[in-house]
Amino acid sequence: MQALLPRLPTGLQQVLMPLAVPPCHSQQISDAQSLALGRDHQYIEPEHIATALLNQQGGSVRTILQQTGINLNTLRSGLAQALEKLPRVKGASGDVQFSRDTIACFNLTDKIAQQHNDQFISSELFLLAALETKSRFADLLVSVGVTKKALQTAIDNVRAGQNVNDPNAEDVREALEKYTSDLTERAEQGKLDPVIGDA
Repeated sequence: MQALLPRLPTGLQQVLMPLAVPPCHSQQISDAQSLALGRDHQYIEPEHIATALLNQQGGSVRTILQQTGINLNTLRSGLAQALEKLPRVKGASGDVQFSRDTIACFNLTDKIAQQHNDQFISSELFLLAALETKSRFADLLVSVGVTKKALQTAIDNVRAGQNVNDPNAEDVREALEKYTSDLTERAEQGKLDPVIGDA
C-alpha cells in the first residue's frame, strides 16, 4: 500500500494500509491532504476528500451525483463553506491526520465494498458510506437532496452489475462510457445508418 501512497505521511499510510485503496484514489487522498495543508487544517475531513473526488478528472463521483438529481454547484458551494468553517492551526508543522469522521467513512466504505464483493474500495462507495455516518458531510449531502435510495440507484446504474475487482475499474468504466456510444439509444433516435446486408 505504501507504494500506492508515496506522498502521504506515514501516519496516513498506516490508516489506509488495511484498506484496498486503488492507485487512482491515492491521488485524490493526496489532493485532499494538500487542500487541508493549504488551508492550515490539522485534520483531513470527509469534505476535503469529497472536494478532491469532485475535482477528479474522469472520475465517477460527478456522474453519480448528477444522476441523483442534485445541483453539483450547490454541493460545491456547501463544501467550500464547510471548509471555511474548519479551524485553522497557524504555525503547524504540516503534519495532518485523518479526522475521526474520515476514518469512520473509510472503515464503512471498506465494509460496504465487502458487502458488494469488491476487492477494492471505490469513490462511489465513499459517498454511500459518508451518507450513513453522523457527520457534517452527511448532513450536507442530505441538505442538497442526496438520498440513500437515489445514490444506490445511481451507483447501480453506473456500475451496470460490475464489481470493483481491478484497481483501475473506475478509470476503465469512465473510458468505456466516454469512448463508446449507446447503440440502442442511437437506433431509437434514428441516428444509425441502415445495415447493408445479405445480398
